Amino acid sequence: MIDLKLIEQLTNAWGVSGNENQVRQIIRKRIKKNVDDVRVDAMGNLIAFKRAKSSKLKALKVMIAGHMDEVGLMVTHIDKSGYLKFNKVGGIDDRVLLAKRALIGKDRVPGVIGVRPIHMLARKGEHKKVSSHEDLFIDIGAASLEEAQRWVSLGDYVMFDTSYEDWGGLIKGKAFDDRIGCYMMIELLKKRYSFDLYAAFTTQEEIGLRGGRVAAYRHLPDMAFILEGTPAGDFPQPKVKDVSRAPALGKGPVITIMDRSVFCDKGLIKLLTETAKANRIPVQIKRPGTGGTDAGRIHLTRTGVKTAVLAIPSRYIHSPVCLISKRDVASGLKLMEETFKKLK
Repeated sequence: MIDLKLIEQLTNAWGVSGNENQVRQIIRKRIKKNVDDVRVDAMGNLIAFKRAKSSKLKALKVMIAGHMDEVGLMVTHIDKSGYLKFNKVGGIDDRVLLAKRALIGKDRVPGVIGVRPIHMLARKGEHKKVSSHEDLFIDIGAASLEEAQRWVSLGDYVMFDTSYEDWGGLIKGKAFDDRIGCYMMIELLKKRYSFDLYAAFTTQEEIGLRGGRVAAYRHLPDMAFILEGTPAGDFPQPKVKDVSRAPALGKGPVITIMDRSVFCDKGLIKLLTETAKANRIPVQIKRPGTGGTDAGRIHLTRTGVKTAVLAIPSRYIHSPVCLISKRDVASGLKLMEETFKKLK
C-alpha cells in the first residue's frame, strides 16, 4: 500500500524552483527517524545518509535522487492598474496558462491568469494563435499599483492553485514531477541495505539540474538511481494514430535508456529490467532522446558515476493538473526495493 496522505501533502506543498523550503521541511520531518544523518547544503539540497547493515570499511555508495522543485511563475512587473506581469520558472507550455487560478507570494494571494477574450481580438486570425505568456497577466482584484503592492512584490513566486484528488486508480495533483520521486525515496529510507545509501532531495532541477550536480560532487557515489516523473502519452494526439508505444498510466514505471542529458549505464538498465522480470513487475521503456533529469549532471561528476533513471508516467506533466497511477507508484517502489536486494 502506498501512503496517499503523504503523497497529498507533498503534491500540495509550495515548491517552485529556488523556493523549495516547504517541501524540504515536510521531507525532513518524515525521514529524520529513519536515517543516520540529514543535512542541508548551500544549494538547499536535503541529503540523508543511511549506513550499510555491516560495518565494513568500504561499503558500496549508492545515491538515490529526486528533485523537490516544481515549475511555476515569478512576478516581474506590476502596472499602474494593479495587474501583474510574470515570467516562467522552468519549462511551461504557454497553452496551459490561460485562465488558470494561481497563488502569489508567501501570503498565497489568490489570482487568475488573464488574457483578452475572443471578442476583443483585433488582428485577423489572432484567435487561432497561442497567446504568449508575455501577453498574459495575473489579476488579483487590485485597482491600482499601490493596492497591488500591499499584497505582492516583484520577485514573488507564483504557484498553480491545484489541489490533490483521489480518482480511484489514479491521483490528480500538481508537481508529480518530481514529488512522486521524493515520495518513493522517503519510503526507501525506511529500510537498511547492504550498502551506504545517500538520498539527495535536490533543488532547482527544473531550471538547469543544479542541485543534483552539487549533491553528487560532494558525496561521489559509486552509482545513482534518479527517481522521476516522466510524460505519459496515452491520450488522443493530433496526427498520431497509434500511441501504444508511448508511456501509459497503469503499465508500470518507465526505464530510461537515453535522453537529451544522459546515456544510462547498461549494467544498471539490465539490473532493473531483469529484476522486474524476475518479480513480475511491469515496466516500460522510454522512447530514447527526449527529456532530461538530474542524471545529466550526476553521471558527469568527477570521474563519472554509473547512473539509471526510473520514472513514474504522468499525464499532462509540467501543467497545473497532472494524473498518475497508484499501481505505477507501487510497482516502481517494489522494483527499487528488489533491485536494492541485489546490490552488494
